[in-house]
Amino acid sequence: MTKRNTSNTPKTKPAKTAPKENTPSEAVKAESEVKSSEDKMEKNTITENAKAKGTKTKSARTENAPKRKSVKTSEKAVKKTEKKPLKPETAEESAAEEQKTEIPTTPRRSVAFIGSECYPFVKTGGLGDVMYALPKALIKQNCDVKVILPRYKCIPQEYQEKMEYKGSFEMDLCADGRSFYVGIMEYVQEGVVYDFIDNEEFFATGNPYTNLVDDIPKYCFFAKAALAALNYMDWIPDIIHCHDWQAALVPVYLRIKFVDTKLTSAKTILTIHNLRFQGIYNIPTIRYWSGLPDYVFNKDALKTGYEDANMLKGGLTYSNIITTVSNTYAGEIQNAYYGETLDAHLRYHSNKLRGIVNGIDYDIWNSFTDDRLYVNYDITNVLDKKKENKRRLQEELGLVQDDHKFVIGLISRLTDQKGLDLVNSIMTQIMDEHTQVVVLGSGDSRYEDSFRYYEYAYKGNVCSNIMYDETRAHRIYAGADALLVPSQFEPCGLTQLIAMHYGTIPIVRETGGLKDTVEPYNMYSNMGNGFTFDRYDAGLLLDAINRAKSLYFLNRWCWDEMVQRDMDKNLSWDNSAKQYKDLYLDLTS
Repeated sequence: MTKRNTSNTPKTKPAKTAPKENTPSEAVKAESEVKSSEDKMEKNTITENAKAKGTKTKSARTENAPKRKSVKTSEKAVKKTEKKPLKPETAEESAAEEQKTEIPTTPRRSVAFIGSECYPFVKTGGLGDVMYALPKALIKQNCDVKVILPRYKCIPQEYQEKMEYKGSFEMDLCADGRSFYVGIMEYVQEGVVYDFIDNEEFFATGNPYTNLVDDIPKYCFFAKAALAALNYMDWIPDIIHCHDWQAALVPVYLRIKFVDTKLTSAKTILTIHNLRFQGIYNIPTIRYWSGLPDYVFNKDALKTGYEDANMLKGGLTYSNIITTVSNTYAGEIQNAYYGETLDAHLRYHSNKLRGIVNGIDYDIWNSFTDDRLYVNYDITNVLDKKKENKRRLQEELGLVQDDHKFVIGLISRLTDQKGLDLVNSIMTQIMDEHTQVVVLGSGDSRYEDSFRYYEYAYKGNVCSNIMYDETRAHRIYAGADALLVPSQFEPCGLTQLIAMHYGTIPIVRETGGLKDTVEPYNMYSNMGNGFTFDRYDAGLLLDAINRAKSLYFLNRWCWDEMVQRDMDKNLSWDNSAKQYKDLYLDLTS
């Protein structure tokens, strides 16, 4: 299949100075027009004819569901996403582009994504971004995709109202045979079918995650109900792709409870987005709520320690393939420092462990079309327009308005994972008459209080936004000169990818996906796309920041080249989606 460049920036050689005109390059125009064409697709076909070897037959019901007439998934009209109107001068070219269609050349595969969150319905972190962007990218790789999610009460009403009822049934769950209602509500957007598992007893809380006492029963139910829903709808995928501990029991249920159904032909992939969160609780509780037999609670499957069960560990054991969100992280988690007590288990299963780095969604993160920015820009005018975004950001946040200030952004959950201990250690050394720091995020109170203090101590040069605001995040990416990501560990990280696409230079620690995506700047070759440090050390972080500031103030020509080089880099989901598609084909060949 011929790979199409989906970058919204033209592949131009960085220049010493950027052109002053605001007119986008022809490559940018063409890409925008292709997007417009793709958005005009009117239907999404959900097919059971996923493999070339023939049409799949109707699956059996789950052992617990009452016998009823099957509800087959029909073709659904896809709601068109609203786009900004094209400029008049591009209208004729747009019409010509609409005639062009890309014909997939790889075999078709059907994939069921199962996870606990997905933008724009509910999102708490990077998992929500991946669950939204990767299925869209896989459609371009000739995949049928269905995403299965809990129907949380906190999902905005605008989406709740557009969901279509697809059926319901009763499903037994617990060790004592208790049964629970399972409803299926469907929503179709941009070619992706979203099926929401409905049960108010489990999903009526305001937030997706509350505490393990409530979350363990919730996600035991969700894992089994997701498989039962696929059976009920007679939609038998080639691949069941599960995400994090909340869906980790899916491979276990599939091999234990669904062996007599058509679903048993499906292969399973479990993706680890953050190994620190595993779903660990005492064995009696998980045994009761899961209804799984005693033999799975052994040290090679769910058992961990002396008396606990680990839901993620069980999924790792029973899945066909394990993936992480970067190559480096796949290696790191096999040693004790990063392995979160599962390093030995992961080494044992290393033959099925893969690393595929995440991308970013250019429909959301695009400096040329982002309506949250003060001023839009692309690679042709970034050097001028970022100055204006910086000035407007300084004004909005009450900072000293000065084009010559070096503005460092920090957009993060405020937790120890994110390297904030290092930042606290050197904050007084970072701040000088040439530097400003903008913080956006919330988390542990000790970090929140620290940044509130820095805002007071360095009034006019530090702004601490102890919250998360999507619009402000976009404006910081566009207005900052550099973005700080000094993580203790980082499975992939999206902030450094977004920063580069917005022409903001990342300063990162060499770990996980940060190491895979940021090439350290080399002053002798004038190559690289960011500043890095290796060991988790405050002095090394300070050195990386000072190297960035030196280049910014003393050799702006090289800094500007790096800005343009970063914006020219393809960070979309296309390459990652192709790797996942290749993995699906290998697994089902």
